[in-house]
Amino acid sequence: MTHRSEICFRLNDKDVSLREVGASQTLLDYLRLDQRLTGTKEGCAEGDCGACTVLVGRLTPSGLRYAPVNACIRFLASVHGCHVVTVEHLSGPDGQLHPVQQAMVDHHASQCGFCTPGFVMALYGLWMEVPEPTVAQIETALQGNLCRCTGYAPIIDAALALSRYGRPAADHLVQERETIAARLRDLKTEDRIVTGPPGDRAILPASVDDLADCLLENPAATLVAGATDVGLWVTKHLRPIGPAIFTGHLDALKTITRDDGALRIGAGASYTDCQQVLCDHIPVLSEYWSRIGGWQVRNMGTVGGNIANGSPIGDTPPVLIALGASITLRQGAERRRLPLEAFFIDYGQQDRAPDEFVESIAVPLPGPDDRIAAYKISKRRDEDISAVAVGIRVTVQDDIITDARLAFGGMAATPKRAAQAEAMLVGEPWARKSFEAAAEALSQDFTPLTDWRASAEYRMLAAQNLLRRFWLEQEGAPVRLDTAMEALA
Repeated sequence: MTHRSEICFRLNDKDVSLREVGASQTLLDYLRLDQRLTGTKEGCAEGDCGACTVLVGRLTPSGLRYAPVNACIRFLASVHGCHVVTVEHLSGPDGQLHPVQQAMVDHHASQCGFCTPGFVMALYGLWMEVPEPTVAQIETALQGNLCRCTGYAPIIDAALALSRYGRPAADHLVQERETIAARLRDLKTEDRIVTGPPGDRAILPASVDDLADCLLENPAATLVAGATDVGLWVTKHLRPIGPAIFTGHLDALKTITRDDGALRIGAGASYTDCQQVLCDHIPVLSEYWSRIGGWQVRNMGTVGGNIANGSPIGDTPPVLIALGASITLRQGAERRRLPLEAFFIDYGQQDRAPDEFVESIAVPLPGPDDRIAAYKISKRRDEDISAVAVGIRVTVQDDIITDARLAFGGMAATPKRAAQAEAMLVGEPWARKSFEAAAEALSQDFTPLTDWRASAEYRMLAAQNLLRRFWLEQEGAPVRLDTAMEALA
């Protein structure tokens, strides 16, 4: 196979071709240090504050789509074939402010100004998709942006007023979309790209088959999909990741299909890619899914990466285990399938060989007798890591619980089912006492740890109360603060 050594992308209004791009080089450092595009700020260097937000456009089956992402944890090698747009590209040809910028000024939303470019870029991404957003849509779009002046009200006011300042149809990214899309198609290649110095090599496979070959040739390589976790290895832990194999450009890993009563999700599909189809088929996941990271993180992070990472507090494994999901692992040309719950062996240990990768996830669709829920407890409601997460699927026939799958995150060294609690439900009547017994049985299933996110006692009590909440919600009872406090007493 032919190899190339340069990555190619479009930055604002120019094409860029770079050789020797190291695996650990971030997009933010390239923008600020190499290109002096300093409107993109570094605030947290961990994808948490949104000050570094840029738009990245990529070709999809439905056309060229732009999404806000965190430049601080996005690796430069991963933008091959993309269009990167920074805040400097928003102004008009004679320097006039963009409608989003003018609305921010007029509504006194810039405040100290440091986080403003990130807010502008997130709102720009929203404005192109939803010219007249609701407050709820604005708040969701801004989940990944933190304002240290705490003045969100003027920012929301500016967002609500955007349609009075201009319409997306007149914006240059919209008017030039076909031209840019054609240019990005020209930049695509069927060759493998190998670039960067020997100790920090970046590899972009030509296809999924080539990915399998790359991993056989480099079994110690770091696999990088969305980089929402690997990015922190570099920015916070200063860990070397080379050689790194990047997969974000492989469209064949992002397909989502329905067959045989299940959704089959490619391991490279982002949370955003999955959100609509998953919530259309399993509506109760809508609120839970919108609490996975912020908008920028959902645009970057992948379901397959969240699973392969093996974190005991990953957001997706508990609910996917509860739904009975399985994964397909690939090693060269060989594939094997196993239940998702069997993939997690111990803390930091998964049932995956060094030269093997997660290729897809199969999620069975609920039946008419299934009752589903997913809950997440975190210190901050939006854009925060779980202290406790739970996925619940209970099958009820003739008021008898015939099956129960309760999977928890944050309660053990791995995402894990609550076998004793499940046993207290199966064969029992659909009644409050059954869930009280299951809640009490959780103490036999788990011995949670105390850390800075939550104490062991809090985790156990929260997990028990989430089972009680499930019962109350399924019965249509209001879950009020006084009800929750009574359960805590």
